[in-house]
Amino acid sequence: MIELLRNIAAFVVLLGILITAHEFGHFYIARRCGVKVLRFSVGFGKALWRRVGKDGTEYVIGMIPLGGYVQMLDERVDEVPEDQLDQAFNRKSVWQRIAVVAAGPIANFIFAGIALYFMYLLGLPAVKPVLQGVAPNSPAAVINVSQPQQIIAVSGQSVRNWEEVSLALVSHIGDESLSLTLAPVSQLSTPTDTTQGKTYQLDIRRWTFDPDKQSPLTTLGLEPYRPNMVPELAVINKDSAAAVAGLQVGDVIERVAGEPFSDWKSFVEQVKASPNQAIALTVLRDGRSVDLTVTPRARQSDNGTLEGFIGVAPKMPEWPDNMKVELQYGPVDAVAMAADKTWQLAVVSVKMIGKLFTGDVSVKSLSGPISIAQGAGSSADIGLVYFLGFLALISVNLGIINLLPLPVLDGGHLLYYFVEVITRKPVSERIQEIGFRFGAALLIVIMSISLFNDFSRL
Repeated sequence: MIELLRNIAAFVVLLGILITAHEFGHFYIARRCGVKVLRFSVGFGKALWRRVGKDGTEYVIGMIPLGGYVQMLDERVDEVPEDQLDQAFNRKSVWQRIAVVAAGPIANFIFAGIALYFMYLLGLPAVKPVLQGVAPNSPAAVINVSQPQQIIAVSGQSVRNWEEVSLALVSHIGDESLSLTLAPVSQLSTPTDTTQGKTYQLDIRRWTFDPDKQSPLTTLGLEPYRPNMVPELAVINKDSAAAVAGLQVGDVIERVAGEPFSDWKSFVEQVKASPNQAIALTVLRDGRSVDLTVTPRARQSDNGTLEGFIGVAPKMPEWPDNMKVELQYGPVDAVAMAADKTWQLAVVSVKMIGKLFTGDVSVKSLSGPISIAQGAGSSADIGLVYFLGFLALISVNLGIINLLPLPVLDGGHLLYYFVEVITRKPVSERIQEIGFRFGAALLIVIMSISLFNDFSRL
């Protein structure tokens, strides 16, 4: 319940910020173009807070935080007094109307850049994208990893941490190939030094993965470097097989099935291979050895087979200093980094939307408000810099989605206005009405799929 309330609170804060930014874009440019704004509302439904400004605009915070709107003076909606006709939205030139409508999505991109600016200004602790191996018979098997190698570029795009690597890889779904540039960690003078890099071409024509269950890294065959896990248990899930067996936080695994504990990866593989089969464990607890028997529960793996799990996690070891990087920049450099990151997010978002229509990406990857709420809650828990990064990601996606040429979205209005620019006359109200109905129906279908995907992930 606490986690649910935390996610809801983070979701409301996130939506409130992004909606305010989006609607402020419309509001600001409308005022600059001489349009009279009647109401600026964040949220729908019953007003929780209301105030009329000196400018005559009514400012409202609605009860339902799932959107917002800017109501402008418009002859197509209400009667407009003769002395205010020059302030009506519909009386403005087509280029002014385009500016007002486009300002919302543009404000989302600007806000994303601002959020990323402060993220880089505060500093983002990260782990360098270092490989310790590759899986045989995988797309990445062409890479030679005789010593730890750092990925410094994906298809020519510089990367500094695993998050950037994953983002770059995902953008290549459906492509025929991608390239990875790597260099030995010992030869890199800076995180983005490419002077000693070697580029490998990966054939990804058969590369597919489920983003809900699989990582783009492991499905490509990339094995990230990880420090050796210590056999001390840090997490025991409530009512899990481990909890039933009597395992406790702080237990140190000494023996597994009578054999000395070797490494965490081997232990995990043994548990996975033993669904519903008892495994004898010896753990060190408070200075004495304790013998226990744990029976892994069964669940379906990604390939459809049954695998065991017991519901534990080890104590995480410290990363070596040469594997860590602090993505922190000064006031000037942070501007360039934020702009570059905003552009990268926008490019990936556009590519993914395009691949949804071509079928290269499954509609199962669509996420709705539940997934966004979970992401907001998780990022807020980790820290402010991570929440800022998540804000930027959702803000960019909100801007891109609003630019789609669906008549109920800003992009649909822009489509009509650009047709007006070409034909020199407005699109007929009948055609606009048909378009709005089609757009609304399509949007409802997309939202329904997103919600279905959200509930299926719970």
